[in-house]
Amino acid sequence: MGPDPIRSSGERAETPLTAAIMAGRWIRTAAVDDESGRRWRANPDPHGRPAMPGGPASLHSGAAGIVLFFLELAAGTGHEAYLEDAHAGARYLASTWQGQSDVSLHHGLAGVVLALTEAGWALGEERFESAAVAVADRIVRSARAFDDGGIGWSGDPTLRGDGGVVLGLLRAAAALGVPAYEEMAVEAGRRIARLSAPRERPAACPALSAEAAPPTFLAGTAGTAFLLARLYGATGEEAFLDAARRGAGLVRAAGVLAGRSAMVTDHLGYCSGSAGIARMFYELYRVTGDGDDLEWVKRLAGGVRESGAPFRQTAGLWNVACQCCGTAGLIELYVGLWAATGEQEHLEFARRLADHLIGRATGYDGRGYRWYQAYRRHRPGEVSADTGYLTGAAGIGAALLHLDAAGQADRPRRVILLPDNPFPPIPMPAVALRRPAG
Repeated sequence: MGPDPIRSSGERAETPLTAAIMAGRWIRTAAVDDESGRRWRANPDPHGRPAMPGGPASLHSGAAGIVLFFLELAAGTGHEAYLEDAHAGARYLASTWQGQSDVSLHHGLAGVVLALTEAGWALGEERFESAAVAVADRIVRSARAFDDGGIGWSGDPTLRGDGGVVLGLLRAAAALGVPAYEEMAVEAGRRIARLSAPRERPAACPALSAEAAPPTFLAGTAGTAFLLARLYGATGEEAFLDAARRGAGLVRAAGVLAGRSAMVTDHLGYCSGSAGIARMFYELYRVTGDGDDLEWVKRLAGGVRESGAPFRQTAGLWNVACQCCGTAGLIELYVGLWAATGEQEHLEFARRLADHLIGRATGYDGRGYRWYQAYRRHRPGEVSADTGYLTGAAGIGAALLHLDAAGQADRPRRVILLPDNPFPPIPMPAVALRRPAG
């Protein structure tokens, strides 16, 4: 591993880019190298326990997410030393995937496919793309038939289950040029659409119906409706749009309006609150052009601002900084909304969020930045600093890199967004990209 460029170990970060660099420095202290490649400990503190137990290869809190972060850090800084980190992590993923049985996006093989695909493209390594194809083929082969006539994997239709696998296969089909992945994704999606249909006795179904599910993103109705809208955009099948609209209607019905703002749950984060639910409405707007959906995105963003979070801790955004539940996930929302609309207020608020996030980083010992947080809001005394993407410094660093990329019309760059992020992959309003630089 080469030295971190740009700043000395004792210097305090002042910008999103330099804070991301400092996060990368700390993540490097958690590296574990062996003959398989490189993984990173979820919590490198002495006797530290990770916020979320999981496999060392996962997108959620393991090597797959950290590989994505280092690829972005290399693109954002222009320093190839970070590609060495990404390369070593991709070697680990390519060497160890056969020992995994979980196929989900955030915790399993679908996330590994994403990381290997991005690494192969950025590093010019065909072997990583070949490994991504092998992993995706394994996911397709592992699908099973259910008694209701549909196919899937776990039977859970939400994004934490089969819905996430479908998203991963759709992304893989486009990135790797394998139509069979989309065919499998669509077929599994048809079962999810049927499960979301109204039923007189939803409890009789092993999966929650839309009526019985919470209106949340990662494990609820909003995320399932997001997936169905994505499938409608890919296929044009009205059944997907009808099911997505049913889900969106249930989410709207659960919302509380106050002027031009809205709240659906008491949570503000990506997994269960406004930052995630807004993604569902934006995906519907993206595939249909219905301005009412975009208006709901703006209402939810307004509700976050009016809550006072994160500057004032609330029940919906407590002592938590990460992509999953905290401030980093909110930065993704506002950068994405600015890129989609060009409305400056969203970018300005994202910058305020970043200033707050950078200010609460721990970096007194010169080892880099990490964020100590109470990942589970019902256990406020259980505090840890993690390296991973959804739970820790890699995802926080990625959000800061996305903000750093915003507003640079003279040198726009692609950012790596997860398959459940519907916002533009170049964080720049289209009008700015058309305008000559300077």
